[in-house]
Amino acid sequence: MLTFSWRLPLLLICCLWLAASPLAAQEQSPAGRAQTLCPVMGGQIDKNLYVDYQGQRIYFCCAACIPLFKKDPQAYLKKMKDAGVAPEKTPAKQ
Repeated sequence: MLTFSWRLPLLLICCLWLAASPLAAQEQSPAGRAQTLCPVMGGQIDKNLYVDYQGQRIYFCCAACIPLFKKDPQAYLKKMKDAGVAPEKTPAKQ
């Protein structure tokens, strides 16, 4: 049995390494990942096109998506949450 005593420490090291990996940290993040896609049309966001809603900044791919979002913001926020996306907080006014 002494010849296999190296397995337990090796297993422990592997488990600790996996738990500390960036992938594991991203999956465990309660906030979610940053927004890169428009919640309305699904295109790449333009950081110049946004709406601040209830302390959150939501970005869009084109100006036509903004009025659609404003008609039912909760539906689009739910869509983002379900996809694991966390909107940025609205920046503090200076």
